Amino acid sequence: MSRIGKKPIPIPPGVDITVAEGNYVTVKGPKGTLEQNLPSDITIQQDAGVLTVTRPSDQPRYRALHGLTRSLLANMVIGVTDGYQRVLEISGVGYRAAREGKNLILQLGFSHPIRVIPPEGITFDLIERRSANEPQQVIVRGINKQTVGEEAAKLRGLRPPEPYKGYGIRHQGERVRRKAGKTGKTK
Repeated sequence: MSRIGKKPIPIPPGVDITVAEGNYVTVKGPKGTLEQNLPSDITIQQDAGVLTVTRPSDQPRYRALHGLTRSLLANMVIGVTDGYQRVLEISGVGYRAAREGKNLILQLGFSHPIRVIPPEGITFDLIERRSANEPQQVIVRGINKQTVGEEAAKLRGLRPPEPYKGYGIRHQGERVRRKAGKTGKTK
């Protein structure tokens, strides 16, 4: 039995879950509504404030879908109650971020500023630098774990951290392997 798949999912108060025909799941909570079509072979049961996911047999296909279905449901429940966030750090001389309405304006060493328009359900927050040595932080927030991660990856892809001085955009806590650089001529 799948270790992840057999864990029950507690349903917090204020969260309403409906499972329609074909395992079309709708989760409504204080932060919003998420909908997803899950594999129809897997059984989803709701009893006394707990969701359980079961599979019809031990075939490899069902074993793979069992844990996946449970994880997707749990992510939806967490998303509508707490939400998700990713913190990105911008470091480098002249590298900075600013907000213009909902949009994010990035100065990343190019000859032009980069305007990032957030997709629906995503918001950007900025934490300014407290000192010159600290990186500026951009927080990507939303209720869908997948779109938050994708948007954070797109921002990081605009200027990934370079290995010599570490300038660029990185995830908080990400370690960048540094290179020594050139040494002077010796005779």
